[in-house]
Amino acid sequence: MFQLIDSDRQILLQIARNSVQSHLLSEAPRLADVPAGVLTEPHGIFVSLHKLGELRGCIGNVHPTSPLFRSAADCALAAAISDPRFAPLMLGELPDVEFEISVLSPMQHVHDVGDIEVGTHGLLISKRNARGLLLPQVAATYGWTRERFLAETCRKAGLRADDWKDGATIECFSAFVFAERQFHLSALT
Repeated sequence: MFQLIDSDRQILLQIARNSVQSHLLSEAPRLADVPAGVLTEPHGIFVSLHKLGELRGCIGNVHPTSPLFRSAADCALAAAISDPRFAPLMLGELPDVEFEISVLSPMQHVHDVGDIEVGTHGLLISKRNARGLLLPQVAATYGWTRERFLAETCRKAGLRADDWKDGATIECFSAFVFAERQFHLSALT
C-alpha cells in the first residue's frame, strides 16, 4: 500500500470540504493546486462525513475511475447530498461535520477467510446482484470478530448474515485512512 504524505492528505481533505461547501453556497468549486504524483493517479476512495461523531454520509468508488483529487471532490459531494441513508446536508450543518477519507488498495479475492485481518482489511461481498462493502475501520470501531465482520458485510448487501459461506464472492482491501482532526482542520465557512 502506498503512503500519502501529510501535504497530500491535507490537500485531499481541503478539496473534499471545498467541494461540498461550494455546492451548498451555489458557487463554483475551488480546487487546490494539485502537484503531479499520487493525487493525479486513479485510486479507489471513500469519503465519510461525521457530524458530532455520528456517520452523516459515506460514498465512494471501489475501483478507480478518475484521478484521486477529482474522486475526493466527487465522492465528498455525493456523501453530502446523495447518500440514500441520510437527508442532504444543509449549509448550517457543515461546521459540525468532519471529513474522513479512505484511499483503497486494489481488491484481492479472499480464498481463505482466515486471511482476513480485522482492522486491516475492508470487505466487499457479492452474491447474485447484491453487493456490500464495509471499510476496515468499521469492524475495528465496533470490536467485531472476523465472522461478525463477514456477517455485517452480508447484511449491508441485503443478504442473509451467513451468505458469505455459500457461493458469495469475498474480496478484501486495505485503506489509508485520514481525517481532518489529524491536522486540526475545521470548517472553512
